[in-house]
Amino acid sequence: MRHDLPPLNALRAFEATARLNSVSQAAEQLHVTHGAVSRQLKVLEEHLGVSLFVKDGRGLKLTDAGLRLRDASAEAFERLRSACAELTQSTADAPFVLGCSGSLLARWFIPRLGRLNADLPDLRLHLSAGEGDLDPRRPGLDALLVFAEPPWPADMQVYELVSERIGPVISPRYTGFIDLKSAPASALLGESLLHTTSRPQAWPTWAGQNDLDPQALKFGQGFEHLYYLLEAAVAGLGVAIAPEPLVAEDVRAGRLVAPWGFVETPARLALWLPKRASDSRARQLAQWLRHELSQPA
Repeated sequence: MRHDLPPLNALRAFEATARLNSVSQAAEQLHVTHGAVSRQLKVLEEHLGVSLFVKDGRGLKLTDAGLRLRDASAEAFERLRSACAELTQSTADAPFVLGCSGSLLARWFIPRLGRLNADLPDLRLHLSAGEGDLDPRRPGLDALLVFAEPPWPADMQVYELVSERIGPVISPRYTGFIDLKSAPASALLGESLLHTTSRPQAWPTWAGQNDLDPQALKFGQGFEHLYYLLEAAVAGLGVAIAPEPLVAEDVRAGRLVAPWGFVETPARLALWLPKRASDSRARQLAQWLRHELSQPA
């Protein structure tokens, strides 16, 4: 006696045919051809070693074995449908936990949170801030929004959102603002530059793309986090450097000025989540983020 289950596709074809009493209707419901359903029914009969249908005029009639399997398969598939519906509802009811840096959260995400809640009311987003090396595999996180450089880890599903662009910004309150705002980029070699330990390569990357010697840069006050760096820049304490999305609103409002523009880096702003935890809500969020990032500040 065989104890292995028949192929699932064959069981699905049988369950639909028996329930609808029609091969054609089963094919339509399963989005396959009439011939494909007929072949699966034959596979099932050969696997079980019994006939499940007999011809009845122009239609089919279930045999005793077919009636027995119809009842069993109907119950099994209904239990599967019910369980899947419960799991789907459970996922939909749970909050979607997104990790990102506190700087990105405070300076870009929170000002747009009202629009996100209006556009994706069923997302139930929960934001978790952190700094340093954020890990999308951390228990409790569904996804991570982060600036990073490819290649991406093989076990991660990554939605690339936008290329990173960085540039120096300066406040009109800064003592040297009048002279600097119309000066060439090389004028910054004489400034004591604000910097952050979380992005040590930002200034050298910008200098290299502006044909300046990174070794000639002079660094002044340092900050552990980008958020504090930009607060210092807004307060007029010096020239800072940051990704464009994090300063775009300040530039638009006149709190900061970007006289030398922004340059593209190898990094991307991307939404990460483990492949094993693929979630349709991540795809919806990625689409929304791409749209928001394409809009002017």
